[in-house]
Amino acid sequence: MGEIFIYLLLVIAGSTIGGLITATALRKAVTKKSELLLEEAKEKAEVIKKEKILQAKEKFIHLKSDHEKMISEKNREIQKAEGRLQSKEQQFSQKMDDYQRKQRELNVLRQNLSTQQDILNKRQSELDKVQDEQAKLLEKVSGFSAQEAKMELIELIRDEANSEAMILVKDITEEAKLTANMAAKKIIVETIQRTAAEHAIENTVTVFNIESDEIKGRIIGREGRNIRALEALTGVEIIIDDSPDAILLSGFDPVRREIARLSLQKLVTDGRIHPARIEEVVKKTEKQIEQEILETGKRTVIDLGIHNVHAELIKMIGRMKYRSSYGQNLLQHSMEVARLCATMASELGLNAKVAKRAGLLHDIGKIAENAEELPHAILGMKIAEKYKEKPDVCNAIGAHHDEIEMETLIAPIVQVCDAISGARPGARREVVEAYIQRLKKLEEMALTYPGVVKTYAIQAGRELRVIVGADKVTDADADKLAFDLSRKIQTEMTYPGQIKITVIRETRAVSYAK
Repeated sequence: MGEIFIYLLLVIAGSTIGGLITATALRKAVTKKSELLLEEAKEKAEVIKKEKILQAKEKFIHLKSDHEKMISEKNREIQKAEGRLQSKEQQFSQKMDDYQRKQRELNVLRQNLSTQQDILNKRQSELDKVQDEQAKLLEKVSGFSAQEAKMELIELIRDEANSEAMILVKDITEEAKLTANMAAKKIIVETIQRTAAEHAIENTVTVFNIESDEIKGRIIGREGRNIRALEALTGVEIIIDDSPDAILLSGFDPVRREIARLSLQKLVTDGRIHPARIEEVVKKTEKQIEQEILETGKRTVIDLGIHNVHAELIKMIGRMKYRSSYGQNLLQHSMEVARLCATMASELGLNAKVAKRAGLLHDIGKIAENAEELPHAILGMKIAEKYKEKPDVCNAIGAHHDEIEMETLIAPIVQVCDAISGARPGARREVVEAYIQRLKKLEEMALTYPGVVKTYAIQAGRELRVIVGADKVTDADADKLAFDLSRKIQTEMTYPGQIKITVIRETRAVSYAK
């Protein structure tokens, strides 16, 4: 039993000593492996370090190369600029040399001119002396003084002038006999223009009548959607105020107002008023109006017996039905002018058909869409030329407000008949007193500016001519005066069409030869 115990102790002691020896060997192996890994890591770090250093050096070399290229390019540009500067300096130096040379030549020419002027003055004095001596010699030889000889020459010239004047009067009389017919026609036209007859025609308004407030509410719709749809589709502003029986249609284009009026009439009659129905009715009404415009134009030219009118002109004639000027219906006015022109041309022995055609088309410029900033007479003339109207008709259209010069007798006839139709009492809304007051206000407004001498409102107030003193107003001031005056007229006055402001600055130099 004791031996067994000793044996067990020996076994346990051997196992403990073996474990200690194994742990020591393992520790040494781990330490050695750690040293190897550390050494390997140091070597890798050294390699990475060298690679980074090489990369940094390469990048530095590239940057240095780019910088050197940039510097070389800048140097080349500087050299080019210096070259251009040197070239300009050489050119300037050459021009300066030329200028100095020309200056020297000019000084020489001035000296020569001064010398020649002295010579001329000397010769002039010698010539005057010789003329005096010759005059005295002639007086002594002829026995007449210079004054007596002058009177004798005047009597001779007077007799010759009287003889030539009688021949000229005879020629003028013969020519007047040959042109008496033309002169008589012109006198008749001017006489008619001064004594134009007057009577009234009706005016037109744009008001839609309704029967009750219920219909007004249905037109407005829920939260105003019906009226907004109608305004958007027709381009017309619909004004609904406290008036119980009327709705006002407001818009610049009379055709649009008529489309809106007819659409409202159809909607109220039908009873169905909502955005979809409004769109349908407006489209149908637009087609109806277009067809009616075409039919009106065709019917007008047929009633007046005018043929071969361009299709576009026929449409424009039809659109006159929906246009008014100072409350006067433009189509009625143009038809009346056409008939007056035909009658007057027949009385004067002129072409009545051409006169009627010019009378119908004389205000066609008022219908032009996308109109230029031109008077309607000039614009109408351009439209007529575009659609191949005859030169006589085009000239009559452009000259009926004296915008251009009249070239035929048709032009003053159209002007006279336009005045007859437009000047009748009730034909236009603007009364004579208001018209005269507007012209006076135009002239007085221009007179308030310093330097203005006189003002003239011409062409029925379409043009204002302002005459300024040349010693008080410069050219630049004249431009500014025209601009300021146009702005003031726009803000302070109400007028149809446009007003042309012409500032005239005239300088006169007067001298007398004695």
